[in-house]
Amino acid sequence: MIRVFLADDHAIVRLGLRHALTELGGFEVVGEADNGRQVLNAPELARCDVLVLDLSLPVVSGIEVLRRVRERHPGLAIVVHSMYPEGQFRRRVVEAGACAYVPKDAHPSELLRAITAAAGVGAPPHEPAPVAEPDLPHTTLTARELEVFLLVLDGRQVTDIAAELDVHASTVSNHLAKVRQKLDVRTTAEMVRYAYAAGILAPPPTDDGP
Repeated sequence: MIRVFLADDHAIVRLGLRHALTELGGFEVVGEADNGRQVLNAPELARCDVLVLDLSLPVVSGIEVLRRVRERHPGLAIVVHSMYPEGQFRRRVVEAGACAYVPKDAHPSELLRAITAAAGVGAPPHEPAPVAEPDLPHTTLTARELEVFLLVLDGRQVTDIAAELDVHASTVSNHLAKVRQKLDVRTTAEMVRYAYAAGILAPPPTDDGP
């Protein structure tokens, strides 16, 4: 029995994953969380085999959760399941300690294979041929700069980010200044427009009504 913890801020996603795992058999969902703080405080992490982690978590971001869980539970396998483009984020999360990255638009079977492989009881999931990261400015960001960038895109303020990362607000401001410089933007609105253009954020729906 593979014990799985689900961390996603969308209840419908957790419900779908729990249903799929239960229907297959051989899996037990031992806990769930809809924000990063809940994940870090969950006692179930000590007795689960695989953490399925979304990067877009409120309170504490998925990237920060990944870093802290790796420190606290080095033997716990982590499969990142997120909306961000695989070609731009897979290498980053694997380098940070995740076993696999499965984009949310992938077929559910890919996630199930990744969970099984991460638990050490199945064949590794199919690995796509290596693809060079797009030559975009945000690919030059350091891990911490990327984390700050994503938190700003998620609507966090400098003081909130500083509290979440347990650093001084001035440190966050310095990271943010470097992000703006590398992306050649000046304002948060320009950062958001950059994220849409680079495919980091999905474009907002258009109103096709009369």
